[in-house]
Amino acid sequence: MGIISMIIVGFIVGLIARAIMPGEQKLGIILTTILGIVGALVAGYLGAALGWYMPGEGAGWIGSIIGAIIVLFIYGLVKKA
Repeated sequence: MGIISMIIVGFIVGLIARAIMPGEQKLGIILTTILGIVGALVAGYLGAALGWYMPGEGAGWIGSIIGAIIVLFIYGLVKKA
């Protein structure tokens, strides 16, 4: 996947995760994109560790959104502290 595609998909995944997650997250466009990209990476590594994905295989849309929600939850916990 090219870098531009990864950024666009990360932005979309980040927006969806922010829409699903309750509460108000004050993230800009760049942090939303980073949230989506990191969420996809988390989902890929977690899925590979659990045997859902082959090593090196990327996570799907749903997995990426769930990964982004996990990252957003952790971000909220860290920000409160």
